[in-house]
This record gives sequence, structure tokens and C-alpha cells, in this order.
Amino acid sequence: MLSTRSTTVLRQARFQFRSSLFSATPQFTSYARLLSSLAILEQRDGKLNGSSLAAVTAAQKLGGPIHAFVAGAGTKAVAEEAAKVEGIEKILYVDSAAYDKGLAESFAPLVVENIKKGGYTHVLAGHSAFGKNLMPRVAALLDSQGISDITAIEGEDTFVRPIYAGNAILTVQSQDSIKIITVRGTAFPAAEPTSGTATVEEGVDPKDATTTEWLTENLTKSDRPELASAGRVVSGGRGLKSKEEFDRIMPPLADALGAAIGASRAAVDSGFADNSLQVGQTGKNVAPQLYLCAGISGAIQHLAGMKDSKVIAAINKDPEAPIFQVADVGLVGDLFDKVPELTEKLKQ
Repeated sequence: MLSTRSTTVLRQARFQFRSSLFSATPQFTSYARLLSSLAILEQRDGKLNGSSLAAVTAAQKLGGPIHAFVAGAGTKAVAEEAAKVEGIEKILYVDSAAYDKGLAESFAPLVVENIKKGGYTHVLAGHSAFGKNLMPRVAALLDSQGISDITAIEGEDTFVRPIYAGNAILTVQSQDSIKIITVRGTAFPAAEPTSGTATVEEGVDPKDATTTEWLTENLTKSDRPELASAGRVVSGGRGLKSKEEFDRIMPPLADALGAAIGASRAAVDSGFADNSLQVGQTGKNVAPQLYLCAGISGAIQHLAGMKDSKVIAAINKDPEAPIFQVADVGLVGDLFDKVPELTEKLKQ
């Protein structure tokens, strides 16, 4: 049996041993995990999706080394283009047609293998259809809590994101060793390929078998700017009354302004416009220099997707429409008269 004095000596020795472990010595510091970020980039048909570079901008706010990852057929050229973005140290690419369509079922294990190899603390992607499909699956495979749609970064473990259609702002602090994040493109301007000199290397391809198969897609092709990244957007709502009137009034206005076309959910649900044009809480977030809307009342769900626009102009016959509360410029009148008149003056 130990005496009281012997027990005290043992406790003191144990305390001194623990203290030496956690003292700020160079030996202990060398084992600390340093912050590093991996930005997941998107490509389509061998072309880099510029809006996905918002993930790089967000990673730059975190600090630490930044690597980027891209996969699909012919992606070495995409990687070389992304290597010109300032701030990226390394581009990892996997050149395989198996990942060309970005199916989350096959893409997520691929991303996870490269995360584990690189030992990254933060993994970021744009809050696009691709990012929203992929990142929750990546988070589940890594047993981490996903953090979605962030609009600001307050620290390496603290992030800001909107909730309740933007009516409230939530500050999230994560204790997970790997943070899985999607970023709102309107809050983080996409980085531009300029004079960067990142190295380009092949990533790890686990070649996991998947039961999911890509069958087909039907795309609406247009010469107009892409809605999510356009500098000008014209958007139509339920006030246009029919698909025929939407197609008669909105495209000429968009062409006169060199703008992309958007629509409210009410217009999409009524069949006036394709759902790829929907702006709002359940559609796309846009932040153009000019957002011109006609026949849109201004429901909170729609405002959540466009309120970050630099200039908001609205045309509505109801002077009490909620859209006028956020509009910088408002015109009360019948859109069937005012929009064609505005279009003609813009052409002149």
C-alpha cells in the first residue's frame, strides 16, 4: 500500500509530465496540424466554370496554403488554366471520363481520397447544383458536419450563413478537424486566372465502382450570359400572365441590355419559364450590377436570391408591391406598356 507522501509524489510527477507535454516547445508545435485548404473546381466539356473560383477567394480569406482539385475528361488543360489563379499553390487533376458529369456517387469518394492524402483542414466548393449535391456526401464520408452557403468567414472555425430565406444571419463555429464548406458565389467574387504559377499534378483516383449511371440530359442553349454570373439580369414574374407574353416581352428586353433572363418561382411554377431561370431561395442566387424585374411582387423567397444586386429596378402596376421596398428605382405602371417602351428606347 502506498503512503500519503508517496501518493503526493506520484501526483506531482504526473502533473509535471503532463505539463511538459503541453508546454509551448518546438517539439510539440511540430506536431500541430497546420491550416490548409482544398478548393473543388467545376468543369464542363473541358472548360473551367469560372464561378467555381469563388471557393478559391473564400480559401484566401482563411489563409494557409491553397490547393485546387478538378476531375473529368481532358481536365489537364482545365488544371493548367486554373493554375494561373493567384494564390493557388497546386492544382490536382484526375483525367477520367468517369467523373465528367460530376455525379456525386462517384465524385465524392474521389474527393475524399485526395483530401486524406493531402491532409487538408478545409474543403470548399461553390454553392451551385454541383456543390450542393457533392459536399454533403463528402461530409458524411468524413464524418464531418457540412457548413453550407456561407457568406463570410470570421476565423478558421467560424463562418456566417443566412437562414430563414435571409431574414436571419447565423454564425457557426465548427470543432470538426475537417471543415466541409460551400460558399455563396455572390458573397465571394470569383478569382480570375492571371499570372499565377501553381504546379499541376495528378491526383489520386480510387476507381470505386458505382451503381449510378449517367443516361442523358437536355440542355437549353443560349447566347445570352449565364444567369448566375451575369452582370445584368432581367427577370419576369406572374404578372406576365402567360408563357407567350413572357417570351414576347422578356427576351427583347434582355437582348437590348445584353442581359441574362431570370424568373420568379411563381412564373416557373406557372410554366412561363424553365426552372433553370428561377431566381430565389429555391433557385439561383444572383448579384448583378443591374437587376431589372417586371411583374414580380417581391416575395421574401425571391428577394433572398437577388437582394445583393448593386442596382435593383422594378416595374409593377401595384404601388404597394413589396418589391418597391428594396428597389433603387421603381416604375408604377402596366408592364405590357412600359417594358416594350423601355426596350425600344434602349435599342435607340
